[in-house]
Amino acid sequence: MPLDPAHLALLVCPESKAPLLYVPAGVAGPDESLFCPTSRLRYRIDDGIPILLIDEAERLDEKEAERLREMLA
Repeated sequence: MPLDPAHLALLVCPESKAPLLYVPAGVAGPDESLFCPTSRLRYRIDDGIPILLIDEAERLDEKEAERLREMLA
């Protein structure tokens, strides 16, 4: 289930403080996630709860981050 847009608007990347983009399931893997284009971090969502811990986020390389940015644009 997608995050409520009002809630998503309140969330920022803990590292860069930039807004996060919602990544639906199937776009960048089987599960939904949140992506920060600035820090290139992808945060998982477990049972509808965003896990905004830098140590548990996946840092994408520049090529993968650009591909994801284009898919979400």
